[in-house]
Amino acid sequence: MTRVFTALSLLALGASSLTAQAEPAGDNASVAAVGMFWEQITGFITQSAKDMPEDQYGYQPTSEVRTFGQLIGHVAGAQRMICAVALGEDPSGEDDVEKTVTTKEGLIAAMENSTAYCKRAYAQADGDTRAPVELFGMNITRFHALTLNATHNAEHYGNIVTYLRLNGIVPPSSRGGM
Repeated sequence: MTRVFTALSLLALGASSLTAQAEPAGDNASVAAVGMFWEQITGFITQSAKDMPEDQYGYQPTSEVRTFGQLIGHVAGAQRMICAVALGEDPSGEDDVEKTVTTKEGLIAAMENSTAYCKRAYAQADGDTRAPVELFGMNITRFHALTLNATHNAEHYGNIVTYLRLNGIVPPSSRGGM
């Protein structure tokens, strides 16, 4: 995961430079670039949660991995926790949603609620995201936390794509219109 995180972080930073060149310089060009990536991936995850039939929320390709429903719950809970840290607020537990919400309706609502919460974090100005925070025992910046959240969601969207394909569902990112 470290290599994936590093690669995506560099990509995000490069994209922020391009965004800053293509658009008028603002006080949140870097956060906006990472936020655009996060918003697209998170939209794909939410749409995937809606597309998977409820009777397949217990689907698990192997016994060593989460069920589809647990995976959606994990993403919802982790992003809520990471965005709280990025906002300088008290985080909830990473696995709170995964361990307590089990229905399709509840998991979609949790995903939508954590996404709405995270929009506040991605609305911060670049300068505000330079503030130090602690996450997973690491001393990082709020910007680092936002980048970690986006890459974490992307990592798990890759899992979700596999679950969908194994169930004969075309993933949202493969439907065109990107």
